[in-house]
Amino acid sequence: MGSAVMPAMGRTTAEKNERPALRELIREDAQAAYERDPSADSVADVTRFSVGFKIVRAYRRQHWLYEHGQRALALWLAMRTRIRYGADIHPAAQIGRRFTIDHGIGVVIGGTAIIGDDCLIYQGATLGMTGKHGGKRHPTLGNGVMVGAGSILLGAINVGDGVRVGAGSVVVDDVPANTTVVGNPARVVRTRECPLFGDFVCLTDDFGKSWVVEK
Repeated sequence: MGSAVMPAMGRTTAEKNERPALRELIREDAQAAYERDPSADSVADVTRFSVGFKIVRAYRRQHWLYEHGQRALALWLAMRTRIRYGADIHPAAQIGRRFTIDHGIGVVIGGTAIIGDDCLIYQGATLGMTGKHGGKRHPTLGNGVMVGAGSILLGAINVGDGVRVGAGSVVVDDVPANTTVVGNPARVVRTRECPLFGDFVCLTDDFGKSWVVEK
């Protein structure tokens, strides 16, 4: 997980230019949460009973206010969300489409964090900083990233597309795309893409030994 890794990040240019309406973003979030939650019988179940979805919906509204010059109101509402749901997402954070927080309690996302499309974050996860003040100081997540429960990602690191962060991991370095990382500090234990054979994956153990197995 070296600093030279520069994965493709975030939303596509076309989607950035589209700037979907707030209601559309929230509808997409609800549908994504429903598709990822086997316990939900309908999208209505998600909108009525899912704390994670309510946290995401609150963030969407607060971010809209923040982007439209209502900084103080956005921050006040974010404080209310923190008290009500036990999650803290700064309104300045940039989060892509179809974002899901599962369960939601204890999630912290800092103000300079950037999260791509189709990401999933579980309860207790933190996208925080390492003590740096000013400038970019929180993680950047690519598209399709999953962050497990209780994981901590610190600093202005880049986490590539399709990465899976195991529960309880501490990530302080860049993570290559399409890998799984676990541990404290986090290390790559699985690469899900083989450049030569689409039906195989490359596994890596704790000692750096790698081998290829069939999917």
